[in-house]
Amino acid sequence: MTNRLAIDIGGTFTDVVLECGEEQFTRKVLTSHDQPADAVLRGIRELFSETEVSSDSISLVLHGTTLATNAIIERRGARTALLTTEGHRDVLAMAFENRFEQYDVNIERPEPLIPRYLRIPVYERMGPEGVPLRALDRVSVDDAIETLNRENVESVAVGFLHSYTNSAHEDAVAEQLAKALPDVALSLSSQVCPEIREYERFSTTCANAYVLPLMATYLHDLSERMQAIGIHCPFLVMTSNGGLTTLANAVKFPIRLVESGPAGGAVLAAWKARQLGVSKALSFDMGGTTAKICMIDEGAPLRSRSFEVDRRYRFKKGSGLPVRIPVIEMVEIGAGGGSIAHVDQLKRVRVGPESAGSEPGPACYGIGGDSPTVTDADAVMGRLEAGRFAGGQMTLDLDAGKHAIVSHILRDSREKPHDAARAIAEVVDENMASAARGHASEWGKTVAERVLIAYGGAAPLHATRLISKLNCDYALIPVGAGVGSALGFLRSPIAYEVVHSKYMRLSTYDRETVARIIDRMHAEAKSVVSQAVNELEVHVSATAYMRYVGQGYEISVPLDLENLSLDQIRSAFEVSYETLYGRLLPKSDIEVMSWTLTLATVAEEPTRLNSAIELERFNDACREQALTELDMESVARCIDRENLKPGHHVLGPALISERHTTTLVPTGFELVVNRAYDLIVRRCVA
Repeated sequence: MTNRLAIDIGGTFTDVVLECGEEQFTRKVLTSHDQPADAVLRGIRELFSETEVSSDSISLVLHGTTLATNAIIERRGARTALLTTEGHRDVLAMAFENRFEQYDVNIERPEPLIPRYLRIPVYERMGPEGVPLRALDRVSVDDAIETLNRENVESVAVGFLHSYTNSAHEDAVAEQLAKALPDVALSLSSQVCPEIREYERFSTTCANAYVLPLMATYLHDLSERMQAIGIHCPFLVMTSNGGLTTLANAVKFPIRLVESGPAGGAVLAAWKARQLGVSKALSFDMGGTTAKICMIDEGAPLRSRSFEVDRRYRFKKGSGLPVRIPVIEMVEIGAGGGSIAHVDQLKRVRVGPESAGSEPGPACYGIGGDSPTVTDADAVMGRLEAGRFAGGQMTLDLDAGKHAIVSHILRDSREKPHDAARAIAEVVDENMASAARGHASEWGKTVAERVLIAYGGAAPLHATRLISKLNCDYALIPVGAGVGSALGFLRSPIAYEVVHSKYMRLSTYDRETVARIIDRMHAEAKSVVSQAVNELEVHVSATAYMRYVGQGYEISVPLDLENLSLDQIRSAFEVSYETLYGRLLPKSDIEVMSWTLTLATVAEEPTRLNSAIELERFNDACREQALTELDMESVARCIDRENLKPGHHVLGPALISERHTTTLVPTGFELVVNRAYDLIVRRCVA
């Protein structure tokens, strides 16, 4: 029997899943921010104790984390410098030179990760065709090394103009730095992000350098500590594009891990969509710190090659630090169970983006927090069973949660704590619904009539309100929803994507050059994937980023690797362009800006479920609890999820409790258990 471990570190909780053949055992523990590995080891030991599984029986460890993202947001990275082409040290500060919010005179942008005095110019210049226009001046590099020594720099990013076409100057500087400063971490833009557009390339490389020492120390520490307790199997890390990579590659390019945890959840949601034959779904991941929403069409999550970290303006697109990495496209907002509620100057209830996290946590956790959070509101409204929270590992202090709401939210002694709690819940639900609508519109899609697949510790509590606001068909709560992202790691392929910028117009198309580019990218991807797999079947896919000459931005066009002819590439572009914009520009030339290639193992597909099932009303005796709903007070039946079987039918109001989350079924809604033991929550049919 194969035993596998999946580990997901979030801002509030660390989830650990032990898969033993067909069985899965789970643990959710508070994240230990000072030493993240502490919580991981604690969860693993508890699972081993519960199941009597031995450490030497583990065949694979899969890991995802948001530590890289949090380090950038909280500015806890290494002391980092940037060596760049003379005259271009201010690229990071100038950014796009646009206004993402046109009418805000107090617009706030995130500060560059590297201050100006550590953005050091080097005398060199590479042309756009890869031909040196100015030879590398070694003396200017020596001067830079003196500054790095004097400033006690821990990590260095090297980003020169047009190094994606010819990395000779960056390679030479890296060799010189490695000899002079062997203990300093290095990140080269020609390796981290070999693409056009200097600002995004420099920003990505600087972000990689900024988190590299921290992530390398953490990942090596976790690996060594797991080996110390007898786990000696391969260790794979989840990347932001929904694929698994090796520990060595994750250490070298930690910027690819910024969305690794949420990506696992999107993989799980896509897998469930394929299992149920759902063509349009919306994944909804609400944890302790943030909520993430992703569009899933035809069983595949929306993907992109750009992402923003540390958005400052109400999580508005354009207000963060851009990174160019392969990523599952999702919108992330500060709306988790630990999101703090407050009353602003206009006496409006606001929620987030600040979070109480795991330290000090929501007030009702009783571990030092005194600010009102979404979890406090849920507890006060009766949505959580105080004595059964987290599988009974933690007893909620309802009085503390109520006191936090009364102290910080109520403005009048005549108001009731339950009304304030209801306001907090309604505000956070509308924040998430609004983010989902905006995200969908950015991609020319809609959220209505989709299936909402909810997972994460807090999502099943808020799923029904979201399907009402978004007009979704129904909500689906998968088995193990409380640790959904970790479960997604177990469904993820081993994969690696390579990108290469090589400008080419179709009027001068060179098939041999394209074939060489594809072969070179394939070799690079294979060198990474082969470290993790030997004989598994792999799938190769490639994409060209193309546009009409004169346009500012390109679209992704899938390539047929068996036919790289001019006619085939032109036809593929026209199909993609017309699908997106509804028209073509037949007299315009077409240009290719970049090429990507992905190598991935072929993941096991789910068996399609038969949706037909005979319903049986669940009438077993169960606990009861007072519940505050949107416009009424009621008494909810409290049912343990393990008592529900396929075909069981439950009418709201009800609370379905399980080890790591609770599903709310309000009045006017019903719950049905499908053949996979998933919970389907929908409006009652009249």
